[in-house]
Amino acid sequence: MTSETTPFPRKIKSFVLRAARMTESQKASLEQNWQTYGKTIDQGVLEAEPTFGREADTVLEIGFGMGDSLVDMAIAAPEKDFIGIEVHLPGVGRMLNRVETENVPNIRCYKEDAIEVLNQCIKDESLATLQLFFPDPWHKKRHHKRRIVNAEFAQLVRSKLKPGGTFHMATDWENYAEHMLEVMEAAEGFENTAGQGNFQPGRPEHRPVTKFEKRGQRLGHGVWDLIYKKAMF
Repeated sequence: MTSETTPFPRKIKSFVLRAARMTESQKASLEQNWQTYGKTIDQGVLEAEPTFGREADTVLEIGFGMGDSLVDMAIAAPEKDFIGIEVHLPGVGRMLNRVETENVPNIRCYKEDAIEVLNQCIKDESLATLQLFFPDPWHKKRHHKRRIVNAEFAQLVRSKLKPGGTFHMATDWENYAEHMLEVMEAAEGFENTAGQGNFQPGRPEHRPVTKFEKRGQRLGHGVWDLIYKKAMF
């Protein structure tokens, strides 16, 4: 299946592959651990039982960065399975190193375009949670079209969530937070768990504080969380 035949084709990418040097340990981890924990679009639809050896609530995170928060969440919730998507290889290598050294069996990851992964590898109504933490804000107005959160993306997320499943977003850019809120308040089939038009009153306990977030807090940046639940009907 190609992106041209999927109901939510990729037109403008929301990310740019920036040049980034990998450390020797990151390279080694990627080479040694990818076969065990890595997944590719070419492998087709992800099946829970052969992948994780069980059926469990599944959490998918788009853009896990260096992977620390994803690994921390997987360790804190061993009863759940986690799928991470990240295109920047140093982060993938670091995350896989932690997964291996700390023996975290409930994580798998992709290093490909998140939209293509959702379209081609994730079954409809299979996710308990989809997480999007601190995506590229594309803060210049002429780049707003690249923001991953838009009306089309909201409905793609809705199609992949189980009834009652949640879509959790976080950003430290106020303008992007307002954009997310506007998009999701207009999106069919979602309910704002903080009440219509509201952000979460604080950081939800299940979302770890990342080094990136701590740095932003030291600089006086705010953080806005939004959690929407898919309607049960």
